[in-house]
Amino acid sequence: MKNCRCFWPPGQPVRLAGALLAALLAGPSMADEAQAACRAEPDDRQRLACYDRSFGASPAASIPEPGNPKVAAEPITPGTPVSLMSKTWELNENDRRESFVVRTFLPNFLLPLHYTSSINRSPSSPTHPVSPTNENYRQIEAKLQISLRAKVIEDLLLPGANLWVAYTQRSLWQIWDSADSAPFRSTDYQPEAIYVVPVPANMGELPFGWNLRMLQLGFAHQSNGQQDPLSRSWNRAYVGAGLEHGNFGVMLKANHRLHEKNKDDNPDLTDFIGLGEVAMNWFAGSATVNLSWRPNLHAIDRGSLQLDWTYPVFANQPAGLRWYVQMFSGFGETLLDYNHRQTRLGAGLTLFQF
Repeated sequence: MKNCRCFWPPGQPVRLAGALLAALLAGPSMADEAQAACRAEPDDRQRLACYDRSFGASPAASIPEPGNPKVAAEPITPGTPVSLMSKTWELNENDRRESFVVRTFLPNFLLPLHYTSSINRSPSSPTHPVSPTNENYRQIEAKLQISLRAKVIEDLLLPGANLWVAYTQRSLWQIWDSADSAPFRSTDYQPEAIYVVPVPANMGELPFGWNLRMLQLGFAHQSNGQQDPLSRSWNRAYVGAGLEHGNFGVMLKANHRLHEKNKDDNPDLTDFIGLGEVAMNWFAGSATVNLSWRPNLHAIDRGSLQLDWTYPVFANQPAGLRWYVQMFSGFGETLLDYNHRQTRLGAGLTLFQF
């Protein structure tokens, strides 16, 4: 037996013997059937668990795999608050995942029914003439958004601070306009870089039970990729702060527009859409609610308000396919419509969340 390499954790042979003895006392036929089923298990840990289930033995504490003594997870104390913001942005060590793995960023959805109170048939800007009018555009179109992100650098400059890159693409699709072969009326492309700094728990405590979870510093470019007279774009740097209170989350952002040297397709953009954003999230049981407000502090009739609501299609799969309803009112739903006021209502599905 000198050459035998055994990986029996302490106490496991005794527990196996006890489970087998219980089987023999229970009766020959039951013991034979149970033993045959348990012998078919592929490894010792699964075989032992089978004996426990079959003969009433107390389930074992986590038994470490050979060479992996840390397999047992830390117990979660009942009532311990779970920070969804921390899980999303990996603010705590326990929430960390691998770098260069693609995850969702903003909601990913398809709204095949998306109604607008005022379709923009002739987009315009101060630097471009009014574009030709398209009378075939329907007030009901489809809206879809794909938004992804990935963590690229960990512990950058500060402990726990990570650099992320993200990409968002949002399209308005005249799927019901058969006269023009169902064209994409508008598509916005937005790459960005986001530097996320977690706030230590002892420094983030705020009055009334609120917690400051993180700070953000970002840079974003947004353009619609079209030629004149429909070309629209802008660059911005922003700072943000994330706060939480139970199932409520608030993200505050302030934008600084970076002016282009050679050409500006939409110099009055921020006069209509504002320079800040307040996004409020509420996880109400199985439903999620998001309210986004982009104000213009100099003109109360500018800016926008957007409400998003989701609910699982299948009750037993809350992280799977979800119903999605979106309402928007104001300016700037897309770059092409930045100076066009409208109210929109859409319904459809989220494509994926991970």
